[in-house]
Amino acid sequence: MSRFLHLSDIHFGGENVPAVAAAMDYAHANPVDLIIITGDLTQFGLPEEFAAAARWLAQLPGARLVAPGNHDSPYFDVVDRLVRPFGRFAGAIGPPDAIRAAQPGYRVYGANTARGVQIRLNWSKGAISSGQVRHAADWLDEAAPGDLRIFAGHHPLTEVTGGPMTGRVRGGTAAARRLAEARVDLVLTGHVHIPFAHPFAFGDGRTYAVGASTLSVRLRGAPPGFNLIETDPETLQVTALGWTGSHLEPHKTWALPRRAG
Repeated sequence: MSRFLHLSDIHFGGENVPAVAAAMDYAHANPVDLIIITGDLTQFGLPEEFAAAARWLAQLPGARLVAPGNHDSPYFDVVDRLVRPFGRFAGAIGPPDAIRAAQPGYRVYGANTARGVQIRLNWSKGAISSGQVRHAADWLDEAAPGDLRIFAGHHPLTEVTGGPMTGRVRGGTAAARRLAEARVDLVLTGHVHIPFAHPFAFGDGRTYAVGASTLSVRLRGAPPGFNLIETDPETLQVTALGWTGSHLEPHKTWALPRRAG
């Protein structure tokens, strides 16, 4: 059985301090195979925010994979946003795209669905290219039979039913279809600040979109928190843990059937 922590939207500079501390304590008390963080580590992409994020990440136990979000591009520095939109992320955190983690039992690919600038008014919305999806699907397809295949990025590739905001990911629907056809098990994202889990309407219906809540003060109808993902050959169990103000407790739980073989 594999176990993962899925965190997102910590927004250092606007983080929920006790919830962030509780997540750290939980990570140390509950070892997992990999910690996956799907973007928006910072609030405005400021150097001091990245420094705080890097210090926090260095204290997490075990292996981790971190993808960027739209807030991880400089908000105030127009030149950097145009020329080096994820230069600060790369310097403080690591590569912003084609991020990979593989061990016996699982294979995880992280992609950057954020853009520094776009030809539309709202630059916070997502985008994913056919090349990004192809590279992810090809690499995940190298997984051994029975190994879990996970794609991680910031923006939900398709809209979350009843979600508090939209992702409007350019190329998102095509990406979801391609990942489902590649028999990816989980597509982990953040951005909307609520936990969710549902199958994509493509392929065999056994590729699941899973979103994590936020660990910031920017709440949108769900408590701050993160996901614990536990897998066995038949089931993918997702438990959204929520911070009550004094402790963590299960907020929502999903048992997702795995595809046979």
